[in-house]
Amino acid sequence: MNGPNPSGPLRRGLAAACAALLFVALASGSATGAAPSPTPTPTPSSSGGADTGGLDPRITEIMRKPEYRNAQWGLLQTGPDDGRVVHSMYPDQFFVPGSTAKLVSVSGPWHTLGSEHRFVTPVHAVGDRSGATLTGDLDLVAQGDLTMGGRTRPDGTVAYTDLDHTYANDFTGATLTPENPLAGIDELARQVRASGITRVDGDVIVDSRLFAPDPVLDPTPTPLIINDNLIDLLSTPGDRAGAAARLDWRPKVAPYQVSSTVKTVAAGKPTDITVTATDGGTRIRLSGTIAADAQPLLRTSPVTDPAAFGRAALIQALGRAGVEVTADPAGPNPVARLPRDYDGSPRVAAYTSPPYAQYAKLILKVSHNLGANLGICLMAVTAGSRQCEDGFPVLADFLDEAGVDREQLQLADGRGGNPADRATPAALVQMLAYWQRTPDARLFREALPVLGVDGLLALNCRDCPARGKVFAKTGAAVGGDYLNDRLAVGAITIAGYLDRGGGRFDPFYAGVNGASTPGPDTQDVVAIANDLAMIAAYLQEAPPAP
Repeated sequence: MNGPNPSGPLRRGLAAACAALLFVALASGSATGAAPSPTPTPTPSSSGGADTGGLDPRITEIMRKPEYRNAQWGLLQTGPDDGRVVHSMYPDQFFVPGSTAKLVSVSGPWHTLGSEHRFVTPVHAVGDRSGATLTGDLDLVAQGDLTMGGRTRPDGTVAYTDLDHTYANDFTGATLTPENPLAGIDELARQVRASGITRVDGDVIVDSRLFAPDPVLDPTPTPLIINDNLIDLLSTPGDRAGAAARLDWRPKVAPYQVSSTVKTVAAGKPTDITVTATDGGTRIRLSGTIAADAQPLLRTSPVTDPAAFGRAALIQALGRAGVEVTADPAGPNPVARLPRDYDGSPRVAAYTSPPYAQYAKLILKVSHNLGANLGICLMAVTAGSRQCEDGFPVLADFLDEAGVDREQLQLADGRGGNPADRATPAALVQMLAYWQRTPDARLFREALPVLGVDGLLALNCRDCPARGKVFAKTGAAVGGDYLNDRLAVGAITIAGYLDRGGGRFDPFYAGVNGASTPGPDTQDVVAIANDLAMIAAYLQEAPPAP
C-alpha cells in the first residue's frame, strides 16, 4: 500500500500527512531507517526519568537513529495485575498523543452507554391518518447512530476495511465495505409501508435536536450520520489510453449529482484526480487523469447538510418501498414543522443499531475520527445537554472512577487532533489497565488493531514472531518544517496490550515527540511509524523478567 505521492513539494504533500494521523497503517513488515548513530540512550529527567535497563538492544538501536537525535522518547510497560513497572522512560511527561487519545475518548462513551447499548432511531407519524393515507408528516428522530446500518453485516457486526474510506482523499488504497450505506434508511421505509401507510400528504422531516453540531470538533458530528456524511466517488481506468474513466458513486440521493471528465492515460503515467463541489456540495465534478494500469481510485466529497440529505434519502427510500410522498425530496428540511414532542404521534418505524462495542471497534480499528468526536456529544446527551462540550465533564467523572489521573491528560476533542491535546504514558497505561479489571477486558482488547492482522497495524510485522500478539492503537501528528524543506514529526505513538502468554496481557505505551525526516518524502514518516510498531513487537518478544 502506498502513501501520498512524495514527489511534489513539501506544501503540496503536507495536507495529507497532517490530516490522516495513521501512518502506521502504511508501513511494511520490518524496521527500517539509517544505521544507528552514536547518540546516547535518553537519560533520566525530572519528570519520572528513564530506565532502559533490560530493554531489547533492538529497541535502543532504533532510538539512536539520526532522525531521533533531537527527539524525546516515552515508554511504559507494566504488569497486568499489580501494575509493576517492567520498562519506563519519562512516564509522567506530556507527549502529543495523536490518535492514541481515542483510547480515552472511546472508553468514556463505552462506559457511560454500556457495551450493549443500541441506538434506536424512530420514525413518528405526525398528523391525521385515514386508512393508508397520512395527512401530515413522517418525522425521523435522529439518535446519534454512527452508521445507520450502512456497515452492518448480516451477522450484526460492523464492517470495516484496513484503510477506511474516510481517509480516501489523503491516501491511495482506501477501500469501501460492500454494505449498502442506505441500509438503515431502507429498513425504516419498509417498516413504514408495513405499518399500512402508502401515501403521505405532507412532508418528511429529520429531527436533529439531539445535540447541536460543534464546529470545534473536526470532523463535526451530527445527530444523523449516513455513510459518514460522505459521497463515495470511485474512478476506474477505461479500456485504453484516451478513453473516459468509468465512474461509480454512492449513496445516490437527490439532489446530489456527480459528473466526471477524468481521462485514462498510458500505463505508468500519473494518476491525479481532483474533486470539485458546488451548489452547496450537491454538484460534484471529478477531473484529471488515471493511469490505464491503476487500481480503481476512491475519493470522497462531504455531505454539507446531513439532515437534508437524510430527508431526501428517506423520501426516495419510501418511494422504493411503495409509499408515495407528495413533498419534493430535493427541498429543505422543514424543521419549523417539528412538534414539541411526540406524545400521541405513533411510532411507525424504528431502526436498531448494533451494540456500541461494535462501533467502538470500528473507531479504534480504523481510527475513525468522526466516531471518536461523536462520543463526546453522546456523553453530553447522557447528562441532559445538547452542547457537545458538556461531554467532557462526563468523561472527567469516568476517568476519576476508572483510576486514571486526568491531570495527566489534556483533551480538546475526541480524535486526538487538537494542537493542545497531550497525554502522559502513565495516563494511557492507566486507561488500558482499567479495562483489564472489567468484564469487557477481552472485548476492549480485541477492538484494537492487531499487529500484522487488521486495522491500522495490518501491514506491520506480517512475518515476525509478535504477529497477532500486540493489540494497540496508533497515533501520529506530522507538520511541515519549511525552513529545512522536510517533515517535522510532532508525534508517533502506539499504546495497547502485549500478549505475554498464559493469559497475561501487559499494558504498554511507546511514543516519540520531535523526530524529523531527511526531506519532504512522506515515506520517511512511514519508516518512523514502523519503528514504533517494531518497538511494540520487540517488547512482546522479550523474555519475561525473572
